[in-house]
Amino acid sequence: MDTAEIANLLDDDGRVRRWPKKQDQKRLVLEYLSGKFTVGVEYSEGEANAVLDAWHLFGDHALLRRELYDRGLVERTPDGRRYWLPRP
Repeated sequence: MDTAEIANLLDDDGRVRRWPKKQDQKRLVLEYLSGKFTVGVEYSEGEANAVLDAWHLFGDHALLRRELYDRGLVERTPDGRRYWLPRP
């Protein structure tokens, strides 16, 4: 993903500094973060949190998990214990 459109939201290490207000920027941030997960790997909720925590600085992995799921960028079990990237 080309990060130019969200560069102002990233720190020097590529971590998201803040949750954007604009919907189009939110979508780009979520696409960026979904790229931090590995295709074919199933993550526990804790592992998904760890991935997200490594790539954002505003301390709300629950918001990010929920948004990733709601926008179809990750799939999860009905109980929310396992997360994975959807198959193309």
